[in-house]
Amino acid sequence: MVVDAPDDLVVEPSETEKDEVAIINPDQLDNDADHESVPLANDFEAMKEIVLPPLIEEPKILEDVVNTWTVENWRTLSKKEHGPVFYAGGFPWRILLFPFGNNVDQASVYLEHGFTDASSIPEDWSCCVQFGLVMWNINDPSLFQHHTAHHRFTKEESDWGFTRFLELRRMFQQPWEGSTRPLVENESVNITAFVRVVEDETGVLWHNMTNYDSKKETGFVGLKNQGATCYLNSLLQSLYFTNAFRKAVYEIPTADDESIANSAYALQRLFYQLQISNSAVGTNELTKSFGWDTRHIFEQQDVQELSRKLIERMEERMKGTAAQDALPRMLSGKVKTYVSCINVDYESSRLEDFWDIQLNVRGIKTLQDSFKDYIQQETLDGDNKYWAGDEFKYQDAHKGVIFQSFPEVLHLHLKRFEYDIQRDAMMKINDRFEFPETLDLDPYLEKDADRSEPWIYKLHGVLIHSGDLNAGHYYAFLKPNKDGWFYKFDDDKVTKATMREVFEDAFGGEYKMPVVQGRTAMQRKQPIMRQMNAYMLVYIRESRLDSVLTPVTKEDTPQHLQRRLDEEAALREARKREREEQHLYLPVKVVTPETFRHHATTDLTNFDGDPTTDPAAPRYYRMKRDAQMEELVQIIAEDLGQDPKRVRLWIMVNRQNKTTRPDQPIMDLKPTIEETFSRSAGTSRDYSLRVWTEIAEEVDAQGEAIWPTYQGNANGVVVKNDLILLFLKYFDIEKQTLSGIGHVYVSKEKKVEELVPIISKKMGWGEKLPPGEQLQMWEEIKPSMIETLKAKQSLKAAELQDGDIICFQKVPDKKSSGDLLGKTSRLGDKASDEIVKRWDHFDDAREFYDFLMHKREVRFDPHPRCEKENLESFILTLSSKINYDQLAERVGEHLKVDPTHLRFFTANASSGAPKMPVRRALNQNIAQLLNPNSYQHNIQTKADSLFYEVLDMSLAEFDMKKNVKVTWLSEGVTKAETYDVLVNKQGHIEDLIQALTKKLQIKDESEGGRIRVYEIHNHRIFRELAPSYPVLSINDYADLIAERIPEDELEADERDFIKCFHFQADPSRAHGIPFKFLLKEGEVFADTKKRLEKRTGIKGKAFEKIKFAVLRRYQKPDYVADDRILYDEGGNMEDDISLGLDHVDRTRTTRNGGEMFLK
Repeated sequence: MVVDAPDDLVVEPSETEKDEVAIINPDQLDNDADHESVPLANDFEAMKEIVLPPLIEEPKILEDVVNTWTVENWRTLSKKEHGPVFYAGGFPWRILLFPFGNNVDQASVYLEHGFTDASSIPEDWSCCVQFGLVMWNINDPSLFQHHTAHHRFTKEESDWGFTRFLELRRMFQQPWEGSTRPLVENESVNITAFVRVVEDETGVLWHNMTNYDSKKETGFVGLKNQGATCYLNSLLQSLYFTNAFRKAVYEIPTADDESIANSAYALQRLFYQLQISNSAVGTNELTKSFGWDTRHIFEQQDVQELSRKLIERMEERMKGTAAQDALPRMLSGKVKTYVSCINVDYESSRLEDFWDIQLNVRGIKTLQDSFKDYIQQETLDGDNKYWAGDEFKYQDAHKGVIFQSFPEVLHLHLKRFEYDIQRDAMMKINDRFEFPETLDLDPYLEKDADRSEPWIYKLHGVLIHSGDLNAGHYYAFLKPNKDGWFYKFDDDKVTKATMREVFEDAFGGEYKMPVVQGRTAMQRKQPIMRQMNAYMLVYIRESRLDSVLTPVTKEDTPQHLQRRLDEEAALREARKREREEQHLYLPVKVVTPETFRHHATTDLTNFDGDPTTDPAAPRYYRMKRDAQMEELVQIIAEDLGQDPKRVRLWIMVNRQNKTTRPDQPIMDLKPTIEETFSRSAGTSRDYSLRVWTEIAEEVDAQGEAIWPTYQGNANGVVVKNDLILLFLKYFDIEKQTLSGIGHVYVSKEKKVEELVPIISKKMGWGEKLPPGEQLQMWEEIKPSMIETLKAKQSLKAAELQDGDIICFQKVPDKKSSGDLLGKTSRLGDKASDEIVKRWDHFDDAREFYDFLMHKREVRFDPHPRCEKENLESFILTLSSKINYDQLAERVGEHLKVDPTHLRFFTANASSGAPKMPVRRALNQNIAQLLNPNSYQHNIQTKADSLFYEVLDMSLAEFDMKKNVKVTWLSEGVTKAETYDVLVNKQGHIEDLIQALTKKLQIKDESEGGRIRVYEIHNHRIFRELAPSYPVLSINDYADLIAERIPEDELEADERDFIKCFHFQADPSRAHGIPFKFLLKEGEVFADTKKRLEKRTGIKGKAFEKIKFAVLRRYQKPDYVADDRILYDEGGNMEDDISLGLDHVDRTRTTRNGGEMFLK
């Protein structure tokens, strides 16, 4: 920005002289430039050229107005003065002056609207104005100071201008810039306002976007950016406004799979929300359906690949439906690749489908030129003649591609990102590349193509990338209707767009700067390149516009989708109201006899449970704070189907041992819910009132409940006797379950053994236990403290009180129990049923409580390399104290496989991928396996997940083998597949080869020919491994390559071979798979190259681009000409001489870094 002085700031003042606000304005001009041609301040037409330069947005000028205010008696002016009102664009304006500065030591001058009654200004009033303010000497108009700016004036932003217009000391005391006069002479000066009102064609010119409503202004909504998903947003909006595509997506049947993991359903939801929502829509559900995690959300993926994969996924889901041909018809065209002989009648061709076209940008001016470049013929002649079969032999030929048809909707990907071999990096191409609004594709079609309809296309989408390779932003210009506006879709904002934005700004290349008085407004020696330019274009065939852009109605939307989203919207609205009214309500959690009977673990309930899914969870009531307890009792009684008179609530309190138990009944039901909560100390973690519900078993003649204790009498006095409230739990040895039985009232003076008949009756066993059966009882003090109760001890001596829990069980058969205690289990032993029960079957409630303390749910997934075996994923509840062998037994039992054949792997915490295998160690338990001691490992390992693999052999046998990674070359060096091969650790390379052929199901060496194995390092051959080389000596991190030895090399002398490797520009940047090559005596390199083409499997243009060089240690590459004979040069090729293949590494990571995938 060129400004008058470093302090010049364009700011908005106010009546309270608010702080300065800087407005960065690229259109300001340097006042010091072109002094020779500076006009006089009263030459208003000439001054316009200076103070109202052309704007980069090029808006239409509605009206220019010039108004001069003569300010007199400057030193007597008040703190703030207003100039006379004048009109421009139909609105009143005036100059606002702070003669002595707006909190600065400089004069402050602004332009403001002249409405006298601010309340009469419409809320949405705005006016876009470019203006210049000129202060000039009343006697000498050659002396002036000026500033220029532009602004969108609104009701809220009523004034705009310059807080530091001019220093006060310069105005009065000094001659002005070489003259003999000051600027303000005799306390007077002229201030002229040059006001240019311009058309706000889009409604957002210079808009600050505060409180901007996309739906209200445009009828459309945007998409929220999750982090770096703007590229996804622009693509999705483009597909959404291809109405035929949206309709086809709606036709995918998803009623039976309303899962966010279903990408088709997630896309349907997104499209429908874009239709009905009044605000920006999130894409979280869709990216989750892709299988993306946080890493992928913050990586900019390749848009073209994402587009292809998304469309492919939708096409797959449409198969077998009414829309199965919709996408190919809409988005797929046909292209013919051909080789046509020049001198004989022979042509070879192949017809292929295409879904998009990639077009070159570098060095090409227009889209039409890029199409010409795409179909340009290549002549095959000389050494590059085409083999036309045995009849015609080698022939001169033309090779190229030609289009046979184009789709209704044509996606053109402009190659803005290309690999730069000089920089060894991907670079963005910002060259100017023009594209038309109407595109005729007829010239690029085959002569006999169907021309029954014109191949005229209309532009309907321009996707933009702004920035460079490493950091940038994506947005789109889309034309939703056949005739209408282009709109700019920039994440959550949607605005109207001008044709200049869609075309000129999107072409790229240099900025065309406005010219002022023979020079550009921005004085720069180097051209400024636009960083924003089109990278994808969407054209629609003109004759199919009506069908492609057919309106999408509510009837086109799946009914189940509408219903589901309406329900979700209603639920969100209810939750919103609930949040707004939350301060008026208090949650109440109620433990009932029914929830206690379903409770299968420690304490009386799990207060964090969800009552909608867990019958043991406490019932939840949302009560008004000022409601009386009596109302709560009424609601609970009605819910339980009981008479309210028979329902009594007990306050539950937190004990010091961190359990929650009933403390005493609530006798007075007049207090409010909040008062009761406050009196109960309100210590619950979830800030809720917790109560236990008691149902009276007896009533008197009047129907009033008779309570065993805390019974109220006619005088209102509550009587507390010596009965205590105890809760009973039963541990069923046979079912291995712990369950709530109910509650009892027992006198403190009774002995523990006197509970037996009470329990027996409660259990339905009769008045007494069956002969020969006994009960064991414990007090559940807290989950980690289960104490035995002695039979002869009184309840008082056992320190039992209201709310305590007694757990009981039948005494197990001592003989069977003793047999189990004397045995252990080891993986590999013959396990009996008794051994399985020993660690997974509990005969003592204390053991079961210990299991509950240490139980954990572990998810088991098959290792990715086992995907062909159709193994299941499942979850087991296990004790974290069991060891590796016991874990294998449980998993083996579930999978119905031999536990000795199981191998486990931990899971990476961030990616979820398998890590290293778990080593079998009997002194380690599950907790130690899943949570290693090392802090670093701990944060990288999932604590509730393991991968498993079913081996073909026992783990013990597997440990005797070595896993060797081998890359098998089946077609030169172009097709390389890596395999894990198990070989006996005492074996040799010949055993590795045998195992490899067996795994690949290919012919062994006796039938298919000898196989060589060699080790590579840094993409160069390190050594060839002899058949007798021991497997144990292979480095665990070595890269091994295996291939069939070509027939002509079987009997060749080792001294006639040369080692070959690939590199790019510099031999230190090796890539690909190296190989051995046999040199032949007397063979010129032109013929050697033909054998190299066959040996490598690299064909056509790719091979032609390779440059070959002889490489010697510490020397530069010696590039080989076709007439050289390598055999004569080297004789016996030494180890330090290699043949290098110099070509681009196509396997390098693409510019975006992250892998693109859809799960």
